Amino acid sequence: MRSPATDRTVGVLLPRDLPADRILPYAHRAEELGFDAVWVVEDLGFRGGIAQAAAVLASTDRVRVGIGLLPAGARNVAFAAMEVATLAQLFPGRVVVAVGHCMPHWMRSVGQWPKSPLTFLREYVDALRALLRGELTQRHGQYVHLDGVKLDPSALPGIVPDILAGVRGPKSLAVSGEVADGTVLAEPVTPEYVRAALGHIAAGRPHRVVAYNIASVDADRRTALAAARPGLEWIGEPDWHAHIAPLPFAGELVELRAGCVSREEFVRRMPDAWVARLAVAGTPEEARARLGGLRTAGVTDTVLAPVGPDPVKALESLATVLGA
Repeated sequence: MRSPATDRTVGVLLPRDLPADRILPYAHRAEELGFDAVWVVEDLGFRGGIAQAAAVLASTDRVRVGIGLLPAGARNVAFAAMEVATLAQLFPGRVVVAVGHCMPHWMRSVGQWPKSPLTFLREYVDALRALLRGELTQRHGQYVHLDGVKLDPSALPGIVPDILAGVRGPKSLAVSGEVADGTVLAEPVTPEYVRAALGHIAAGRPHRVVAYNIASVDADRRTALAAARPGLEWIGEPDWHAHIAPLPFAGELVELRAGCVSREEFVRRMPDAWVARLAVAGTPEEARARLGGLRTAGVTDTVLAPVGPDPVKALESLATVLGA
């Protein structure tokens, strides 16, 4: 059985550096406030995605938990399937998993960057889905080699979770459209970027679009925008070009970054109007309007990344966008 269709959910991102004793309180509060999902990350040097997901699922009752994303090069696909199947069995209908290339310099630093990332991702997602469905799997690809591997019937989930791809380049987006059930778009995600991404994805079947965004909501607009700025300091770097290119001020943004000696100077000089476009930031009404624009562009799952010194407290203000 496939996982149930998702209807325009709003979730929150679990900060990767949140102190360990605050992880479960964060998840509990997100559930209490009415968020649909908690998403966890697996960034090199921080915490494992599967372990975080298991802890959050076990300590909550309702929220879905997304893992976004698992680096394909970090785990043999058969053993990844065992982990995902276990979560999906124990917490049916509450698990979503994204896999992807991960940041190239991270994967190169651990000796796991393939010569053809696109081929690897295509082979990996295809094999992972087959294993989760209980198929006897033969794969003799360039990277994925499985010789009659199959999950035992006792290990198969009743509801097979959606397998998404966390990617950003045009060719990778096209692969996601071919083989994945959806795509995770890293922040910043604007309606322009969503439309551009969907043009590359070109899926011929239902396809989820998960959008991460830095989020800051406050009754005072300027306070919200000021809080969001530090979360945008990376977007002037080359890896984020695909996110920025569709925007009308893309050239000006690149020029501004080139004229700044640091990322901190870059976000300090960024106009408020840009911050408001590049984050879900502003008053509750403005934030709801931003979410509406993303939904109209094709986003099915919005993921808000809180900013500021107290992410648990930040959930309170972010929850004001719910129910819109």
